[in-house]
Amino acid sequence: MTVGRKRVLFLIPSLTAGGAERVLLVLLRHLDRSRFELHLGLLQAKGEFIGDIPEDVVVHNLKVSRVRYALPSIIKLVWDVKPQSILSTLAHLNLALILGRPLLPRQARLLIREAANTKTSFLQETQHPQAWMWLCRHLYKRADRIVCLSDSMLNDLVEHFGLSREKMVRIYNPVDTEKVRELAEIGGSPYHGPGPHLVAAGRLSKEKGFDLLLNAMPAVLVRSPNAQLAILGDGPLRTDLTDQAERLGLNGAVHFLGFQPNPWPYFKYADLFVLPSRHEGFPNAMLEALTLGVPVVAADCSGGIREIADSDPQIFLVPTEDVNSLAQSVISVCAGTKGLHRQAEESKDLLARFDLQRVLAEYSSLLSDERGPITC
Repeated sequence: MTVGRKRVLFLIPSLTAGGAERVLLVLLRHLDRSRFELHLGLLQAKGEFIGDIPEDVVVHNLKVSRVRYALPSIIKLVWDVKPQSILSTLAHLNLALILGRPLLPRQARLLIREAANTKTSFLQETQHPQAWMWLCRHLYKRADRIVCLSDSMLNDLVEHFGLSREKMVRIYNPVDTEKVRELAEIGGSPYHGPGPHLVAAGRLSKEKGFDLLLNAMPAVLVRSPNAQLAILGDGPLRTDLTDQAERLGLNGAVHFLGFQPNPWPYFKYADLFVLPSRHEGFPNAMLEALTLGVPVVAADCSGGIREIADSDPQIFLVPTEDVNSLAQSVISVCAGTKGLHRQAEESKDLLARFDLQRVLAEYSSLLSDERGPITC
């Protein structure tokens, strides 16, 4: 290791397409190599983003199938790498790492990053939410710092888990504006026909609310018979959602396009981006759509939605899981959408809080912290 550089180990289960994985890759791509030596630990070296890892990042494939089996391999990896800081992402992996902390080198600072509203995520996505919440309440306080993606997420951990504000830091997800705008220009518009053209993107899973959007589409089509919806992404509910679209008679209007390595032309040339989520951590795709000047209709769900909406008048919020309000807002915005697209410089000013260089400076400060690890 070059003298003066901090060795940092990032831990994440895999690099399947998702917001947390995309943000991790942005950090790996842009953190200053004169300050940091970067290592990446993967439970499994798989996923759509594997080919995007920078060549100078040292990759460690633990080859374990589940978080519950990973702790011995993680402990060995930490002793082999001997990082000054470990940054773990996603709640189950965070909890496993904290459980193993007494067996880790004492000099390693343990930083955990939450990718979703913790209470809502446990309640909606786990079989025994109270048990997971108990573990979080008692174990998270052993981390050196906790990275929250929004003030909403930070307040959730304080109010429902009794964690100290002094232990937490809010760092928004970054928007790599230059890359997004450059790749959005490739190939021109992917759409055909008069539209309006709607786009939604994310993992095809319950929390993303695509079933709600499909239920809203018949009302949209009554007012805009030529409306087309492109859904980007893949996930466990793909078959259920395609079946639902067929039952609703939407096969000619809704298109499931799967994972797109370059989703940004779909954002740039859309008339509207729709985010129907039941809950969110911090919606990267929505930020990228706003960066490209595209208006957004979004569910007013838990997470950082409100904090983004406070920055940008092009976001139109609707109550969570309210299909009628979702449909009416899409109809209303589409009626005037041609005048809503804005210029890049205006987007840059409005979204300055999420600027890549600003977020990189915040992560660099966190990873360079000279304070020693807490005592367990």
